[in-house]
Amino acid sequence: MAGVYLSYPFCRQKCTFCNFASGVMPASLEDGYHRALFEEVSRFGWPWIPETVYWGGGTPGNLDPEVLTSVMRLIPGKPWVEATIEVAPGGVAREKLRAWRAAGINRISFGVQSFAARELRASGRRHTAATVAEEIALAREEGIANFNIDLIAGLAFQTPRSLAESLDWVERLEPPHVSVYMFEIDTDSRLGNEISSGGARYGANQVPPEDLTAELYLTAVKRLEAMGIARYEISNFARPGFESRHNLKYWRLEPYAGFGSDAHSFDGSLRRRNVETAAEYVAAWQDRATALLEETPAKRDEERLFLGLRQMAGIRLSQAEWTRWSAPLARYFNEGLLARDGEVLRLTDRGVLLSNEVFQEFLAE
Repeated sequence: MAGVYLSYPFCRQKCTFCNFASGVMPASLEDGYHRALFEEVSRFGWPWIPETVYWGGGTPGNLDPEVLTSVMRLIPGKPWVEATIEVAPGGVAREKLRAWRAAGINRISFGVQSFAARELRASGRRHTAATVAEEIALAREEGIANFNIDLIAGLAFQTPRSLAESLDWVERLEPPHVSVYMFEIDTDSRLGNEISSGGARYGANQVPPEDLTAELYLTAVKRLEAMGIARYEISNFARPGFESRHNLKYWRLEPYAGFGSDAHSFDGSLRRRNVETAAEYVAAWQDRATALLEETPAKRDEERLFLGLRQMAGIRLSQAEWTRWSAPLARYFNEGLLARDGEVLRLTDRGVLLSNEVFQEFLAE
């Protein structure tokens, strides 16, 4: 079944590690964005009824609940199997939770990143571990018990001890789902740019080296699995039955419609992408022009392989695929990055750490 992604690129502060086209922007632009988003969704033809909805950003948890509700009313399929909203800890209140639930939201993704105070300060985050615990308890009280906690391995000042502190909090809070992303240097973020230039702002000179970041990630994998939160995708972990239904669509090549700036869509054969920034998106609406930036045919054979391999269960290949990819497969089997179980191909634990290298090989073939 299909899904819907809604982009909300506005934040109250820009995190130092963030490389998304999001941030603090004028209220006037945000108001125009609301109108443009409402119109884009209202004009969609709905060739299918979606089963999942996902509000990403940015910080859609800051969106006026009335605006969110008005947009959600345009989307068929309520009650959806899964409807998620991303939030920044410190912005969740009882009134919002009640409005979200009434609008159809039944899952929250908390952008925690870390529970360690020093790491949070260096990242530009304002919440505390206690804030996260209080808001999760509040969400449960208001009937939204399905939630995700985002963590990052490799933040500035992070050590095995501080990661253990964060994982202790995770164990205490008993989330159904956790995401763990390995920090990568990207000059589109302030922190990445500072590292590349040899600076020290944002704790750039205190970011763990790549080998330690990998160790931190593997520590998180083992600790979460011991809690009963198993890795089912490179960066995603869940208790049985709580895997993200929406995100699974991306890895399984199921259709989804994206709305808002830098939103992507896939109908099974074509991939579409909207203009990148909120300003461009609003300008297109004001000019009565399309927000669509590009439309390209999907390369299903390649995409099926590298998206499927993101899942720990791997992907079942046809005989033709085993033959087509025989050379790179043989090399990666020999290097211990890929493993074969019958007709199923999967990444090894070492392969997960070098997954970008593996995927690039298949894209280049």
